[in-house]
Amino acid sequence: MTVRLVAHIFLDIDLKCRLGAILEMIQNLGEALQESCIKHANRMALSSIHGDFTYLNLLSAAKGLAEKLKTLGVGLNEPVHVLVSNQPTDIAAILAIWLSGGVIVPIHRSSPLEVHRKIQQKSHANHLVDFVTFDKAPKITRIGSSNKQFDQLLDDAAFVIFTSGSTGEPKGVVVSHQSFQGKLIEIDRLLKFNQSDRVLLVLNINFVFGLWTVLETLLHGGTLYLHEKFDPEIFVSTLTEKEITRVGVVPTMMRVIFSKSELVEQIRSKVNTGTLQQILIGGESLGRSLALMVRKEFSKSNLIDIYGSTETASCDFFSFPENFSEFPGCIGKPSGGVKYRIVNEFDIPVERGVEGSLQIDSPYLMKGYLGDPELTKAAFSGEWFKTGDIAKEVAPSVLELMGRSKDLISRGGNKVTPGEIEQAICAHPSVAAAMAVGIPDALLGERIHMLIVLNSMKSLNKEEIKDHLGLRLEKYKLPDVFYFGDALPTGKTGKADRTQLRDQILNGLLIPEFI
Repeated sequence: MTVRLVAHIFLDIDLKCRLGAILEMIQNLGEALQESCIKHANRMALSSIHGDFTYLNLLSAAKGLAEKLKTLGVGLNEPVHVLVSNQPTDIAAILAIWLSGGVIVPIHRSSPLEVHRKIQQKSHANHLVDFVTFDKAPKITRIGSSNKQFDQLLDDAAFVIFTSGSTGEPKGVVVSHQSFQGKLIEIDRLLKFNQSDRVLLVLNINFVFGLWTVLETLLHGGTLYLHEKFDPEIFVSTLTEKEITRVGVVPTMMRVIFSKSELVEQIRSKVNTGTLQQILIGGESLGRSLALMVRKEFSKSNLIDIYGSTETASCDFFSFPENFSEFPGCIGKPSGGVKYRIVNEFDIPVERGVEGSLQIDSPYLMKGYLGDPELTKAAFSGEWFKTGDIAKEVAPSVLELMGRSKDLISRGGNKVTPGEIEQAICAHPSVAAAMAVGIPDALLGERIHMLIVLNSMKSLNKEEIKDHLGLRLEKYKLPDVFYFGDALPTGKTGKADRTQLRDQILNGLLIPEFI
């Protein structure tokens, strides 16, 4: 009996009967997924505009590609770039790379050549896989000729996901098979995926939220419905037509849906029947106003707010409906194995109710940033990962996010978190979404600029806004400049993008509504 098996004996019986039973004897996620494909061979695994594919179809395609990769010399723990855009063949390519012993480095098909170049400089990968359709052979391109030993961080690595860095250079987050297996078990313990699941995927699988959604579905024998991009009309109709039981989204997607009155009516009449059991939402701050709106219109579905980052393998905190009813606006409670602390600028823990920097420790943290030992070192304080988020503890093990530390606005010497202002304005019934940024100012250092998105057919004047905020915020936190817009600016991942808003203001692309 291995040490690893001994450790798993102490898992509760329910967990052992579920995903833990699949993973406890398997070191590689590819092997676990292969076992699921064999077990559920004739069930439908993947469905998209390209067709429907069984688990057997998926495994056959993956094994064929894995043999080709081995023939080309892909070795154990070798990084392999793989193009993805939520196509069924993308899943086969990921499985193939794992079965060949490689490490997946997913890159979206729409990424420009400069992004490929920067990732290649960090990964030193020799091959790129582009698997477009099951009826055509996958394209394997030689992109490197390196014979050097790969970075030791890649030992036992499942994937390297590149995220945006503060300097503009991508950061390659390395997560091991063992860490991600552990996190998948904890996610399953809370969300309880099953064979009857019909899961809609609109989240990109080159990001961790999309990737774990894929694995949880397929490791349980469920069916995954893939959309290559988020289209609000198609999204809502699919929920009904395919009798979707779970879906993962980012808050911006919900804001877009609620900005269209005809979609809200469709949700009320056709979608809100009880078939959709869970709406999993994360990737950015949900906010109290949007949370209330989703819970109202999807009243027969459980909205579950999830907080985490790529560096922590995602899903560090869960807010279930019962958490929201007691602590609205909070990110809930930590998942299994996750520890946290909130500290001041000297890394000293602060008291409950005091804002500070959120740090996390767990068995599921990243191994580091590929090719960036100094950046990896800077990301930790001892064993604690520095999330970059400002938070406060409102009750034992219950946290409220106040914003990103890099987004802190310094106005007249006072530090202001954008999230606090946004939550305050979003409490107004006419406001659908809001975003605040700091803009350089010669007198105050920075002034607070705010973009407001109104609910359809609503209006709001300067006096109403200032009266509303004046009851909720200190004077130094009140915005100086207001803008109205149809939507918040978003980045490539579909998340609201504060940098884009700042750039639009600085470049004069937005006209102030009032000052």
